[in-house]
Amino acid sequence: MEQQHVVGVHGIKQGRTSQRELLKDWGKALKRGITALHGADAVRTDPRLTPTLEMPHWSSLLARGADRLGPSDFFPDDSTAFTDDEEAFIVEALDDLLTPQERAIAEELDVTTLGPPKLWPRSVTRRAMVYDRRTPDSAVNRLITRLREVRFYLKHPTLASEVQDLVVKAFSDDTATVVIGHSLGSVIAYDLIRQKKIAAPGTAVHTFVTCGSPLGIPAVRRAMNIPEPELLAMPAHIKWLNVYDPDDVVTGAAGLALGARNVTDIEVDNGNIDPHAALAYLRTRPVAQAATHHWS
Repeated sequence: MEQQHVVGVHGIKQGRTSQRELLKDWGKALKRGITALHGADAVRTDPRLTPTLEMPHWSSLLARGADRLGPSDFFPDDSTAFTDDEEAFIVEALDDLLTPQERAIAEELDVTTLGPPKLWPRSVTRRAMVYDRRTPDSAVNRLITRLREVRFYLKHPTLASEVQDLVVKAFSDDTATVVIGHSLGSVIAYDLIRQKKIAAPGTAVHTFVTCGSPLGIPAVRRAMNIPEPELLAMPAHIKWLNVYDPDDVVTGAAGLALGARNVTDIEVDNGNIDPHAALAYLRTRPVAQAATHHWS
């Protein structure tokens, strides 16, 4: 066994933190999971069980400044009105997740009394109200926010190109590497692999871990120009683990097996506070196994 190198690709909402803070937080979470897996004595005495970690802070590209993307390029949030194209994408994604019976109910709902944000179009609000019956604590709000972010990345090629260029710099060809992508970071990392910008045969990347990934939602795959019934794919030399909490709505409450080839879905329990949290995923056993190259 050799010491592994982990490249973490974070999700959005990291613009107010620094790369140093991200490294510290991800490192602590990974160490906690590795210690639970291997034991404190083993981690203390065997340096190979502590992977090196690099975190390209791509959301720093969204900071204000002359050398950054402009304010008009900021990711949307609850205070940003939907564009027509954005509304169509969110409706499509929610329809992917709703049953035919739920879609029929959504069409009949009275939305004059709004629970979700008032800037949401009625077509989105109806579907959100139905989906919210499955998910307590307004988790559907978080789902829609994450979906808007994913679409923004996929539909703004200048932003996507700058993000990819920054992330690629974290990779080398001579260190055994595990890629961990969380949330939108899983989409960014998959995009890089699909475009063969990283993880070509003969290079160091051997494992890809997706955590809290929206890749399981068909509308996301279609936005990536992956038409149905084509499946997500991974080069044969890379082991792909998808770690998901069924209470994490960003995953569509399911794994990737129905939409991808050669992926291993692993269900975890991240607790009730925030099942989508990156640090919760990083503390789990399957992520610790991947980060130390110890498979059960």
